[in-house]
Amino acid sequence: MSALLEVRGLVTRYRARTRGRAITFAAVDGVSFDVERGRALGLVGESGSGKSTVARTIVGLERAAVGSVKFGGVELTSLSSRAWRPHRRRIQLVFQDPYASLDPRQTIGSALVEPLVIHGLMRPRERRIKALAVLESVGLDARHFDCYPHEFSGGQRQRIGIARALVLEPELLICDEPVSALDVSIQAQIVNLLGELRARLSLSYLFIAHDLAVVRHLCDEIAVMYLGRIVEHASREQLFGDPRHPYTQGLLAAVPSLDPGMERGPRRTLIAGDPGSPLDPPSGCRFHPRCPHKSSVPNDRCRTETPALSPPCEDSIPESFRRVACHLETTAIGASKQ
Repeated sequence: MSALLEVRGLVTRYRARTRGRAITFAAVDGVSFDVERGRALGLVGESGSGKSTVARTIVGLERAAVGSVKFGGVELTSLSSRAWRPHRRRIQLVFQDPYASLDPRQTIGSALVEPLVIHGLMRPRERRIKALAVLESVGLDARHFDCYPHEFSGGQRQRIGIARALVLEPELLICDEPVSALDVSIQAQIVNLLGELRARLSLSYLFIAHDLAVVRHLCDEIAVMYLGRIVEHASREQLFGDPRHPYTQGLLAAVPSLDPGMERGPRRTLIAGDPGSPLDPPSGCRFHPRCPHKSSVPNDRCRTETPALSPPCEDSIPESFRRVACHLETTAIGASKQ
């Protein structure tokens, strides 16, 4: 059975000016992954890695330069605005800043009813009933229906953003760093809510974040991005139990832990330096200027040769697979076969 969402070789380019000249650069450069029905994929990486651009390209807010995005077997990248409309009901986006994504002049009830009006769904009375039911499903109630966004806390506004996405009963929810602007205690509430909604409504998630602790709680599998490319894609258990890419190892080393047992595991090296620029990415492996293990790979391959994601094992299943784009990994595999 095919995946709900299939992304293959996705490239998204922007124009920019640097040093007085116009250039075109790839914010997303050859990204591929699947989101299976009923499962949650986490997409993580530092700011500027291209995570949000992937989300915006999938939903048609940015145009793909190269590659394929299929949803339910339908190619989305070639659709006109009119042809996109029925698919927008099935894919909804939850934004990072709930206040910026809500119209301050529009009541919450009006914001929830509006998608139903746009898609010509239900009669006016039924729309109100639907909006109230969705409000209740995210922990709010009827007394909030006629209020305005400024009357709510950040966590409540994000619940409203989630409710607005759910009112059309989508199959896939793309969450673009939905908790990064919230206090830690509120983050936990929203993540728990998303987990409950997923179980209750049989939703699939593409969950974008830079906080590995959040995706560990919510996602079944995780893809790690660096400068526009996926460098490791693994199940949750594989990635947190045995990260293979040096960048993933560095990200995990930077996560504070309250578990004393974590200190007894293998020591991981923090990432040195700053991320490169997508305007002028490094040659070869884009992570090599910051990688503590590049000297372990012979023939200067890290600097000169771009590593490809290793193919998953033939017997891989959704709960157990791994793909890594690292010359160190392929060198180790080759040595083990000799």
